[in-house]
Amino acid sequence: MSARLRLTLSYAGFLVAAGIVTAAAAYVIIKYIPNYPLTASNPRDTSWAPARGEILDALLSISWGILLILAAIGLGGGWALAGWVLRPLHQINEAAQIAATGHLDHRINLVGRNDEFRQLADNFDHMLTRLSDAFDAQQRFAANASHELRTPLAVTATLLDVARSSPEQPDHPRLLEQLQVTNDRAIRITDALLRLADADAASIRATSVPVDLAGVAHRSLTEQHTEAARHQVTVHGRLEPAPTFGDPVLLEQLVTNLVQNAIRHNTRPGTAYVSTGRDPASGAVVLRTENPGPEYSPESAARLSEPFLRGGGRVRVAGQVTGHGLGLALVERIVAAHDGTLALEPRPGGGLVVTAVLHTPAPVSAVSTCA
Repeated sequence: MSARLRLTLSYAGFLVAAGIVTAAAAYVIIKYIPNYPLTASNPRDTSWAPARGEILDALLSISWGILLILAAIGLGGGWALAGWVLRPLHQINEAAQIAATGHLDHRINLVGRNDEFRQLADNFDHMLTRLSDAFDAQQRFAANASHELRTPLAVTATLLDVARSSPEQPDHPRLLEQLQVTNDRAIRITDALLRLADADAASIRATSVPVDLAGVAHRSLTEQHTEAARHQVTVHGRLEPAPTFGDPVLLEQLVTNLVQNAIRHNTRPGTAYVSTGRDPASGAVVLRTENPGPEYSPESAARLSEPFLRGGGRVRVAGQVTGHGLGLALVERIVAAHDGTLALEPRPGGGLVVTAVLHTPAPVSAVSTCA
């Protein structure tokens, strides 16, 4: 039984029930009419007046006819009314069937009053947009991951072909060194993909401990001092206590990736700013990095967290590629797994401002030994 038929029967049943109640009320009222023949006040008037029993019999006969008419009106009008009410639901169902075939570009775009159906349609359209973006990002991720993993394999094959073509004079030390570098690159890419896949909330909750991001950032700045000097970047740190709960390894990866991005995607010479602290209004822990560099629009800056998307191109140090385009993608996964938010905003004059907000701060006393 369709929803339209159920609504129709409900409308008709309600209308007939209302008629029955009305007829019953009239019947009860008429029961109080005196049960004797009624005569006119003027004896000369010979008009006939019905008694109570006759009135009740007439009421019952007429009521049956009225109830049949109400039932017919309820069925016909209810069918038309149900169809009008359920018309938006049919549009939503049609959109769902189209989406089930893989066409995620269809939208309902329901117009009219802002009722429950309109809100459902708008939410469904928003869901389709999110799904379409997710599938597009997944396809780009698969294509880029295949390309990134294919590159070191292709280099390895080329090196082996060169060695095979001149077996009489092989340069084994140089060949082994190049193979080692290429193999290390493939391993780093694979490890980054595994970390990206494993950064989920369930695993983090199982390994959460009190951590102070200020201490993590201080260690990261110390470790990245040599690379900052090589890139001619001066790093300024303003590290206030930022106690939180989380996975210490992933949080260290989060800070390291942001600091490395601020150094590598910078001007030459350049400056980078790293700060930690707590938002006094919400109590959330905030980690922010800022650096000059290429100019971004708000839209292009927000997309930098997509895997393999490099805002400043490939990063090379001493002729070797050091970036895979997975840094901010991993940062976003780590922040999301810690119930936080990540904001990527263009910096006035060029560059990027990255703000990671973690909403699970720990008491200061609980992290005093972790700084």
